[in-house]
Amino acid sequence: MWKVVLKRVIVMIPQLFILSILVFLMAKAMPGDPFSGLAENPKISQEQIENIRRAKGFYDPWYQQYFNWLKDFVRGDFGLSYVSGKSVNTLIGERIFNTFNLSLLTAILTYSIAIPLGMLAGRYNNGKLDRAINLYNFVAISVPNFVLYLVMILVFGFQLGLFPTSGSVDINVNNGTFAYYLSKFHHLLLPAITMALLGTVGTIQYLRNEVIEAKQSDYVRTARSKGVPINKVYSGHIFRNSILPIAAFFGFTITGLFAGGIFVETIFGYPGMGELFISSINNRDYSVVTTLMLFSGFLTLVGSALSDIIMAIVDPRIKLD
Repeated sequence: MWKVVLKRVIVMIPQLFILSILVFLMAKAMPGDPFSGLAENPKISQEQIENIRRAKGFYDPWYQQYFNWLKDFVRGDFGLSYVSGKSVNTLIGERIFNTFNLSLLTAILTYSIAIPLGMLAGRYNNGKLDRAINLYNFVAISVPNFVLYLVMILVFGFQLGLFPTSGSVDINVNNGTFAYYLSKFHHLLLPAITMALLGTVGTIQYLRNEVIEAKQSDYVRTARSKGVPINKVYSGHIFRNSILPIAAFFGFTITGLFAGGIFVETIFGYPGMGELFISSINNRDYSVVTTLMLFSGFLTLVGSALSDIIMAIVDPRIKLD
């Protein structure tokens, strides 16, 4: 297993190098420059901005700028946000755990909903329960994400008042207390539930199809002919084999949630990495944008590696070359 992990890490190195070049060139192609945000500060003159550009090597050849940027990046220095005046490390550190908590809770809720529904839909396919689950899938895949986000905020946030509609914690609670963590969990629930309801579609459909196919397999017929109870056939035989395609996407699911909560964080006003990404684009905060883009690409590569490794763990018959 360690050989597999090592191989995946080695393969990721040139991929990350190519990704870093693409991210840097895309940032260079965007209008403005990393120092454009300084023009909005009345205390800084245009001449001072020009001096900063020269001091930071903005007029150097692009390849020299790239290697200087990459050298700092490898050392863990992600640059300075010229909009907020903080280092990018500090900005990300303030928000990364919010996004991690949201992603983790969303993943737990997603699989807690999708796996039972997928098993039930496959076990009772073409029945009333299956049709009801398919209707839920159809609605979830048809409704635009932002529409459901707004409806959930309107109904459960404003009309019923069950959940807060912005922020990650109440400002009136003290950090480190039980009330503080309870408040953070309360702020997490509504966006996590909303993302989970939309994220179950693929898992339900995959699992349903696998269960229907597994019911017709020889090993199921053999187990039934030996008198194995039907519930044990589903839990001990069908489920174990049907879950393999879900395991293949598990790595992508986790890292995708971590990097892709842009819309939900923006609409729910949740201060995470996605909301930071949107605000950085609007403010032309290039140091933050490039860091988050590279981080998102890195997570995608990690997700691919995790999926392969998880598949090898779940099914020992699979060998990764």
